[in-house]
Amino acid sequence: MKKIRLFTPGPCMVPEEALLEMARPFEHHRTAWFKDLMKDCTAKLQKVLCTQSEVLILTGSGTAAAEGAIVGCNPAGSKVLTIEGGKFGERWGQICEQFGIPVLRHKVEWGTAVTPEAVAALLKQDPAITTVIVVHSETSTATAADLEGIGRVTNAAGKLLIADCITSAGALPLKPDEWGVDVVITGSQKALMLPPGLGFVSVSPRAWKVIEANKGQHAFYVNLNKARKSAKDSDTPFTPAHLLVRGLKVTLDMLLAEGMENCWKRVAALAAATRAAGEAVGMAVYSQRPSDSVTALRVPEGVVEKDFRKQLRERFGIHLAGGQDQLEGKIVRMSHMGFVDSVDTLGAISAIEQTLHRLGHRFTLGAGVAAATRVFAERL
Repeated sequence: MKKIRLFTPGPCMVPEEALLEMARPFEHHRTAWFKDLMKDCTAKLQKVLCTQSEVLILTGSGTAAAEGAIVGCNPAGSKVLTIEGGKFGERWGQICEQFGIPVLRHKVEWGTAVTPEAVAALLKQDPAITTVIVVHSETSTATAADLEGIGRVTNAAGKLLIADCITSAGALPLKPDEWGVDVVITGSQKALMLPPGLGFVSVSPRAWKVIEANKGQHAFYVNLNKARKSAKDSDTPFTPAHLLVRGLKVTLDMLLAEGMENCWKRVAALAAATRAAGEAVGMAVYSQRPSDSVTALRVPEGVVEKDFRKQLRERFGIHLAGGQDQLEGKIVRMSHMGFVDSVDTLGAISAIEQTLHRLGHRFTLGAGVAAATRVFAERL
């Protein structure tokens, strides 16, 4: 007998309280019941995202929310700078190209993060740029960007800043209003502890001026003007995933009860413990600027990555993610988002050690658990 333990960077573990809430009988979505629910969740999302800006709840993934923001914020005459250091940074450049938005796609070596100084230089070289899109936590490489520093640069230059915070919101320190982030994008299946199906976007007053004036945007379903019009009445323009919204209320209450600063501290400790354990058993940390929401560890020489993850699933019910594109077969990624704590993480590290040992990798058994335990003893 084994439990399913999701340590994938989305979907993540969902609390039983939220699952039970979503299993209860439900009412129709065009009712005062649902509007009250939307109003409550919207106000709580502002607290979780640490913003006073308007927040929209969309039915769709984080990519849907991103598409709506990218199209809405870039009318004719715009030019976008995308920072691409992994699969998700690349996706935002692809969306720009799909919609015919002029874009400068700046490539960054995978496992590294662009510096604010580099962004400033790019903006100086091309004054036509009106919007910068950056990934706060690049899930594919487990790398975090200096969003605060980039925000200072874009604000000084008078450019809009759109941030993919899909694996940072609720997990990493995030202060959009203080940092000058105009648009924050995230999704339900990461640190907000729900199944996939909801996208969220916070929009600054400055960004709303651009979106409102963009009458020719080629967006119907993910049109933020439509979503905003309905949201003023705590409603949605199209059929919502209202059971997920029921679960959202539960998970937002849990995050706020813990406190966002404490959430960030807990996630940082899980990440630090995992990195220490990885190094102790011969799995080096991949990223040069690691994110705390997900850790990428190099697969030791002589270990086949697919066999490693397969044994973890089959023997222990533990699901890790593999590498993508150029990192396929070279790394595994372990999430610290969702409904996980230090005990869960220690169990996963023990399972990783047992699996490595069975696959013939030589190291001191127990070294990873001991390294992680020391981190938790000092930080939690």
